[in-house]
Amino acid sequence: MTTATLTASQEKWPSTGIYAVSRWILRADVIFLKKNVADPHCSRHPRISAYRAHGPRRRIGIVLDFGMRVAAVQFDIAWEDKPANHATVERMLRQARLPAGTFVLLPELGDTGFSFDLKKIADGRTLAWARTIARDLDIWVQPGFAEHGADGRGRNCAAIVSPGGEILGIYRKVHPFSYGQETQHYAAGDRIVIRECDGTAVCPLICYDLRFPELWKLASSTGAEVFTIGASWPRPRHAHWRALLVARAIENQAYVVAVNRIGSDPQLSYAGGSMIIAPGGEILDEAGDSPKVLTAELDLDALRSWRAEFPALRDTRSELLGSMLVDKSIQRHDARPAAG
Repeated sequence: MTTATLTASQEKWPSTGIYAVSRWILRADVIFLKKNVADPHCSRHPRISAYRAHGPRRRIGIVLDFGMRVAAVQFDIAWEDKPANHATVERMLRQARLPAGTFVLLPELGDTGFSFDLKKIADGRTLAWARTIARDLDIWVQPGFAEHGADGRGRNCAAIVSPGGEILGIYRKVHPFSYGQETQHYAAGDRIVIRECDGTAVCPLICYDLRFPELWKLASSTGAEVFTIGASWPRPRHAHWRALLVARAIENQAYVVAVNRIGSDPQLSYAGGSMIIAPGGEILDEAGDSPKVLTAELDLDALRSWRAEFPALRDTRSELLGSMLVDKSIQRHDARPAAG
């Protein structure tokens, strides 16, 4: 067993906030946990027990936050059957025993399938359910759902719901899928949405948005650190799905959490292949074509350090990207290279 390098008496409190802890203490504690969590001789150590029981977020009078825990729920969506799909997701989440504070991503139109029957599916039940499950499990939830627009046409949406059940923002798909006739039923959204979730800038996107790198670069240039994309991506173009997801992570120096459905609907079949990808393109978790809850812990310090060290985002020629409204509620976390 590796010896802990810090004791409680050595913990140093900064003057800027009673609930903040010096970064060097957190880093040392993380190193201690990661070195010892797999050691069978450490099972009785209180810190190891807490880590195994609750993951990287623990409470010892204060909240210690070692990164962002994410999960993506890949499953076969029952066609236009919200109660059945809600039951499936709830069962999978409870079986996964996710730590409190986990950010959970669900597929595009995840409780109905890729339906155009707006009278049947745009009924408000999705958000009501998402708020309830977020509160019950103490998790963040990004559900995919349809809504009616003021113009009488639909909007293909993804919301960010906090563990307290608050709807922090709704993203409306900027690129409806014209090849699949989506544009005949759903109108395009007009803005990027970025929200801060436990100190991390999260940008939700939807399916066909994956093919438009300028949208992603506009978001990352405006502060997005984690992209969460729900999809109903058909099996015939599955190779594109995987290649483009890795490319988007690398070129935006960002984490990408992507969930696709499996199974089939009345028109198409779906191969899953949900993924969680690090800023360097490394695959942190990946699914095949079976139901799965993917999980990963995202190291935001490493992301910010990489962005500071390798200045691809700062070197972006913004005049080449065009412009779009950005609905943003975040604090900037730009890492800067050391002077000298």
